[in-house]
Amino acid sequence: MSSRVDDVMQLCCEVSASRKMKAAVKSSGKGAAAAGGGAFVGGMVGGAAGIAVGGTLGGLLGTWMTSGQFKPLPEIIKELPPKYKEKLYCDVMGALGTLDWTDGAGLIALVMGSATLQEQVFAAILTYAEKELKAEVQYRNRPLEG
Repeated sequence: MSSRVDDVMQLCCEVSASRKMKAAVKSSGKGAAAAGGGAFVGGMVGGAAGIAVGGTLGGLLGTWMTSGQFKPLPEIIKELPPKYKEKLYCDVMGALGTLDWTDGAGLIALVMGSATLQEQVFAAILTYAEKELKAEVQYRNRPLEG
C-alpha cells in the first residue's frame, strides 16, 4: 500500500479519535442464524408451537448478540482490508482536494489546524462508515481540544 494511503489512514484515525467515533457494524447474519436455529430446535422439540417459541427465543438471542457492539473507529480503520482502505482513501481525497503534504504528520497538522478541513474529512469518514461498512456510528459533535 502506498505511503499516501497510509498517511490518509493515519489522518482518519486522528480525526475519528478526536471525535471519539465508535461504530457497530450491523451483523444481521448472526441474528438471523440465531433466530433460524432457535426455530429449528423448537420445531424438533415441540412441533408447530415449538417453532414459534424457538423462533421468538432465537430472535431475542440474535438481537442481544448483535446489539451494542461498538468499537472505536480508529481500531476498525486499522483493521480494514486493503480494498476498503483504498475506498476510504478515495473518499477522503475527495474532501482534501489538491492539498499537498510530505508525510503523515504533516497531513495531520494541516487538517487538524483547519476546522473546515476537519469537518470535511469527518463527513467523509462518517459517510464511508455508514454507507460502505453499514455501521451505526456514535460520535461527539465537536472535536476534542488540544
